[in-house]
Order: sequence, then C-alpha cells, then structure tokens
Amino acid sequence: MLKNNFLQYLEYEKRYSSHTVVSYKTDLTQFHLFLKSEFDIEDISEVTHHIIRNWLSLLLDSGLNSRTVNRKITTLKSYFKYLLQESVLTENPTRKIISPKNSKKLPVFIEKSKMDQLLNEIKFPDTFEGSRDKLIIDLFYMTGMRLSELLSVSVLDIDLVNSTVKVLGKRNKERIIPLSINLLNQIKNFSEKYKLKSFFFVNFEGKKLTSKKVYTIVNYYLGKVSSIEKRSPHVLRHTFATHMLNNGADINAIKEILGHANLSATQVYTHNTIERLKNIYKQAHPRA
Repeated sequence: MLKNNFLQYLEYEKRYSSHTVVSYKTDLTQFHLFLKSEFDIEDISEVTHHIIRNWLSLLLDSGLNSRTVNRKITTLKSYFKYLLQESVLTENPTRKIISPKNSKKLPVFIEKSKMDQLLNEIKFPDTFEGSRDKLIIDLFYMTGMRLSELLSVSVLDIDLVNSTVKVLGKRNKERIIPLSINLLNQIKNFSEKYKLKSFFFVNFEGKKLTSKKVYTIVNYYLGKVSSIEKRSPHVLRHTFATHMLNNGADINAIKEILGHANLSATQVYTHNTIERLKNIYKQAHPRA
C-alpha cells in the first residue's frame, strides 16, 4: 500500500515519466524481497541504516556497477523521505548512506566518417519501413533526442513554419529542438506520402513502434558501419553531442537541445573532444 501510494505520488505530483516510475517500482520490489528473505521484515518501520547497507553491499558483490547501485540508493532515499513527509516514519534510515563513486566512462559515439557512410552510402529500402527507419536514424543523429521522446513525436509536434520539433522529455518537460531544412523536408515528405495522422513512428498496421523495435532498427544499421559493442539509440545521442562540440557548438546550447537539467551532464562530452585534440596533437606535432 505504501509503495503504491509513493509510486502514484511520483507519477501524478512529481510528474515523473512512466519509465522512471517503473524503475522505482522495480528497485522497491527488489528491496522488499530482500527484507523478507534475509530479515523476515514486512514492516518498513523496522528497516535500519545497517540493513540498507547490507543490501547495497549485496548488490555490489553481485557485480552491479556503481551507477546502477546509486540509482537504487536514490530510489530508497526518495521513498523514505516520502514516508517521513507522510508521518509513517519518524527517522530516515538512509540519512547516513553514502553513494559509491561512479566510475567515469566516456560516452561511446560513432565517428563522423562512419555516420557519413551510413547516411550517404548505405541503402535503405524504398519502402514504408525503409523510409521510416532512415528517418529514425536521421532524427536521433540530427536532434540528439531520447528514445522515449522519438516514440512520442506526432504530426502535431512538427512546426513547418519555424523548422522545429516539440518533444516531451524527462519529468514531462517540453522543449523545442531546431530542424535542418533537409530533415524538415524529409519529415514532411514522409508524413504526406504515408498520410500520417498521429504518431510518426508506427508499423505498417499503424501501431506505434515499441522501444525494442526501434532499438533493433538502430542496432541493425549501425552494425553496417561500426563494430562497437553497444549500438543503441543513446549512442546516436552521444554522437550528436560529440560531433556538435567537435564542430564548435556552445556547450550551453547543446545542454538545452539535449534537455539536460544540469550542465555537468553535458560536460562529459568535452572529454571526448579533449581526447580528439590529443590524438590530433600526437599525429601532427613533430616532437609529440
């Protein structure tokens, strides 16, 4: 009951996305199963700081990375904060919990030459699916939008006059992303040719594509030009940001386009740019 009330609070009052709410639900379900199996606890008021630390140690020992564990810590902290607000608890057992340091991993991206090859040389079928899949790749690469945002794009979100697309980002925050003339024409032609009325990315029967289907499409086409292990929509988002920075775009502008709440989330892409400069220096300087 308490868990369900908390999840409804996240969805309706905090306006978290359905994806985020599902993640919180999964984390809390895992935690409650741990409480029952290891300590035979069903009453949340019996949870202590040491029990939570025990769970976190178990997660780390199981091989989960620090980023995933930190997300679960965030879930617990939000949950117990909510229980305090609702006067269910008088003390917060997560107050002294310290998050493990995240290992800094540079975002994986596709080289510009590989993207040029994909968009200019790889043949997409001259069918509804081929045109749709090409537009999916182009939109990810040329706007940096997230998978959930792309799936929600409808005909009404495209502003043909101002050359922009409106997307609904994390926590249901709307933002406007500029579109190039070529991309706008591609969108317009696709919409008119197939007489789209609502969502852009549907199957031949008109049903909205699933996240899994879009992931499969992106993985397939990136596999034609790249051997990187993870060929996902998010890699195209990383590629967009990295290529923009490499070509001199202002980092604050990239932050706004990506829909990042904090600049620190965008600054991770500067590391890729620094690595690129180092490589250029090593190749070009006679004494490097």
